[in-house]
Parts: sequence; C-alpha cells; structure tokens
Amino acid sequence: MTEMTSNDSSGVPRAVDKERIERAVREILSAVGENPDRDGLLETPSRVARMYAEMFGGLHVEPGRHLHKVFEEQYDEMVLVRDITFHSMCEHHLLPFIGKAHVGYIPRGRVTGLSKLARVVDEVSRRPQVQERMTHTVADLIESELEAKGVIVVLEAEHTCMTIRGVRKPGALTITSAVRGLLKKDPSSRAEAMALINKK
Repeated sequence: MTEMTSNDSSGVPRAVDKERIERAVREILSAVGENPDRDGLLETPSRVARMYAEMFGGLHVEPGRHLHKVFEEQYDEMVLVRDITFHSMCEHHLLPFIGKAHVGYIPRGRVTGLSKLARVVDEVSRRPQVQERMTHTVADLIESELEAKGVIVVLEAEHTCMTIRGVRKPGALTITSAVRGLLKKDPSSRAEAMALINKK
C-alpha cells in the first residue's frame, strides 16, 4: 500500500510505499544471516521505512518553488550564502554523503530570501544521487528561476561509501562546482566568488 505523508517543511504531499520498504528490509536482514524477528530488530523495518521517507522526500517536491518569492532590488553584486549543511544519499551504495554547500548568484534586478537558497539545497539533497548531479541541479534552479546574471555552487562533502567501506579513507573531501553565466565568463567575478567561499 502506498502511504501519503507530508514534507515537514512545506506540507507538500509525497507518496512512499512504506509497507514495501518494510518487506524489503526484512528480506535484507534475512539475506545477511540475521533474524528479523528477534527483539532488537522487530521495529527496524518500520524505522528504516520512516527514515527513507524522510531521506528521499526530495523526490516528491519541486525545490524551485522556493525561488518564486522574489523582491525587486537594483542590486547587481554578489549574493553568497556559505556553509549550508546538507546530507544526501549516494545512489551507488545507498550510503550518505554529508557536507556543506556554498551558493552564490549575481541578481538581475530581483533577489530572493536567503533562507530560500538553503531550502533549495535541502530539498535537492533529499534524493538518491551523485554529488556532481546535485551541484548542477542547484545551479540550474537558481539560474532559471531567478534569471540570475551569474551563479556559482560549490559542494564539499565526505562520502561514507568511501570512508566506511571500500578504500576506507575517512576525512577525504569531494569538492564539486557548477558555474553559470557571468561567473563563468568573467574570471575576476569567479575569483571574487571563490575568495568569498574560501575566506576564513
């Protein structure tokens, strides 16, 4: 049965088949040699189902809607929000990657609320994906919805798929960037953005 739940931050409905997830988790526990009916695991399938509904809630919303609220403002310099924390799920191993996003844009006569940039990052992050795609998605949304002159998005994250398994290199950071418009064409503007991002 598909159960309708709601996104905590927006109330937008999303469809998650929690019973199907629970059955799958029980099967995985059995497949690895565990007993899904022992006391410590009895509620694990339902916990995982609720967790996945939260972690993948971004699949069932349109993050660009947060950028529909704009304010006319004749400001044409950099607007940048640094250190937006996020967690997402690597689609290759279904293990989380956790980090910070830095999002900047040069307005074209209108700006959006600063919290809206963080909401976009939050909702885009809540889906299975790779970091490269997440970076491009955030940049594309800001460029198209705000019609910005320039956009820069830099993500830095630690991927548990390479820290707790495989190569096992805790502390290794993956950094991705997406640059659009003026910030891609003008080296001085791009350098300014990177200086603001890297400023301690």
